Order: sequence, then structure tokens, then C-alpha cells
Amino acid sequence: MRDADNQSDAYNLRNSLNEEAFASKLDADDKTKLQTAIDESISWLDGAQEAAKEEYEDKQKELEAIANPIMQKAYAAAGGPPGGPGGAPGGFPGAGGAAPPGAGADEVQVEEID
Repeated sequence: MRDADNQSDAYNLRNSLNEEAFASKLDADDKTKLQTAIDESISWLDGAQEAAKEEYEDKQKELEAIANPIMQKAYAAAGGPPGGPGGAPGGFPGAGGAAPPGAGADEVQVEEID
């Protein structure tokens, strides 16, 4: 499962990078740096079928360490606040968001809207 999550994150980032509306918000150095990190991540995943869970998590953290600051900068350039989703199309690829406090795997929280 971890492999699928990492691969999904890497492919979602690559797809975002290929969207002109998003790519135009990146400077050339950031675009190259992100593309290299994505390619390396996908290449590693393709050959790491027997890797331990911790290795997958480490690789995901490596990709996020490169991608997150670049993505935040791009979203800020798109008109959103720094650190927020801004006006970038498609949202943050692969971002799951945190579960609400106290919400377990078996619980569903529903907020009523007036």
C-alpha cells in the first residue's frame, strides 16, 4: 500500500508539473529540481518492490522535502497566501490533510452547515 501512495504522489506531482497553468508559476530552477526529484522517486519505486515500509516512508519524505517548498512558492504566486493552496489548479497533488482531532479510522465526523 505504501508503494501505491508514494507512486501516486510522484505521478500527481508530475501531472501538475506538466500542466501549463501550474508550470508557468515555477521558475526554471525549481521546475528542473522538482522534475529531477519526481523522476528519481518514480525510478526508485519501479525498482523497490521488496523495500521495507520505512524505506518507502523515507523516500516519500525526501520527495516532500523538495516538492513542498516549491509547491508553496507556486501557490503563493498564483494568488494564495504563503503556505496555503492559493489559486493553483487541482489543489496540492497527493496531499491528504490531517484527520480531525479525536477522529479514528471507524469514526466519521459530519459538520452541519447553517
